[in-house]
Amino acid sequence: MHEVILSQYKSLKNEDLKIDLTRGKPSSSQLDLSNDLLSIDIETHTQSGADIRNYGEPFGINEARKLGAELLEAPIENTIAAEQSSLLLSYQYLLANYLYGLNNKPWKEIEKPKFICPTPGFDRHFRMLDELGIEMLSVPLIGDGVDLGTLKDVLSQNQNVVGIICVPRHSNPSGDIYSDKNILSMFEICSKYSSDLVFLFDNAYLIHDLPNAPEQSSIWSLADKANVKDQTLVLTSFSKVTFGGGGLAFCAAGDKSLFLLKEIRTSMVICPDKVNQMRHVNFFKNKENIIAHMKNHAEIIEPKFKLTSTVLKNIPSECGNFSNPTGGYFITYTTSKPIATKVVELCKNAGVLITPAGATFPYGYDPNDSVIRIAPTFVEAEELQKAIEVFAASVQLAHFDIEI
Repeated sequence: MHEVILSQYKSLKNEDLKIDLTRGKPSSSQLDLSNDLLSIDIETHTQSGADIRNYGEPFGINEARKLGAELLEAPIENTIAAEQSSLLLSYQYLLANYLYGLNNKPWKEIEKPKFICPTPGFDRHFRMLDELGIEMLSVPLIGDGVDLGTLKDVLSQNQNVVGIICVPRHSNPSGDIYSDKNILSMFEICSKYSSDLVFLFDNAYLIHDLPNAPEQSSIWSLADKANVKDQTLVLTSFSKVTFGGGGLAFCAAGDKSLFLLKEIRTSMVICPDKVNQMRHVNFFKNKENIIAHMKNHAEIIEPKFKLTSTVLKNIPSECGNFSNPTGGYFITYTTSKPIATKVVELCKNAGVLITPAGATFPYGYDPNDSVIRIAPTFVEAEELQKAIEVFAASVQLAHFDIEI
């Protein structure tokens, strides 16, 4: 068996492959779904008479805020329509808390502020926190959300925990969908620890469902039920819905968090891109059309997930296991031995780039060196097939310690 695996790897390596699976990007076919945005006719004024070409409307035009409110299932008065990505709004909110803080308690004045980071998680989230000098505390994900027992332990063992950051639907990269019970329990546990602890939900994959994805209550409704709206921010965006960097971002927040965002955005953003907001409003018109648009995305993505899973199933089960996501952009492979770094290096040597091992953990350190993120959406099927075959061979080479 070892000779067969080695032969497969060498044969693939000799093909001089150059395939990049490092980031979860839409394919060209997905981007084509939004090409009408490039030439769509729009009005120059909103229904209320605001000129979209000029300054003003710091929280976005009402028509765009209405779209965001429908997606987040939140009141329009608590919803902002902004620009670019949910990541940008997340950073602005973190910075606002760092400088000003809820209830006038800036994080910059707190000794060694800390954040709860469910893992595996999104590397860009960890980078934001690290740049602000906020210590990151890992809490594992268990399939339906965070490990509540570990969360309690971490909170009991640490002072000055100021927040938690989550991707509650199709979590990056595990695919976890947080249950309502898990979220409500998290609210309860964290609120007992501190009434100022903030909950940042970067719901980037809110509408990125594959067929048969389970239902989930809106985060806003759960925050309302738990009476934690003031310290909760729920975000989503069109980053992978229309064009990367050219979509809209939305957030729903309680009055105190909205005030913080207004404070920081007044300093940073002269005004949102209302022309782009109107363009998207005319393109989508309502939530129903957005969901229909995302079904077209799913038709393109689902075969790539199935192809990836089919190849991964051929890896002996003793080598590890992989996730079966119902949406989002990633499949996670977890090795049974601490070999993730070696697997990624073997893939690189054969011309296939994978997200660096450890990237899905704070400080780039996976204590078990076992979690590997696979992003199958960007490349076309033929290249994807080759890339996952390289990955499968690399896992086995590393697991069985086969010399090359």
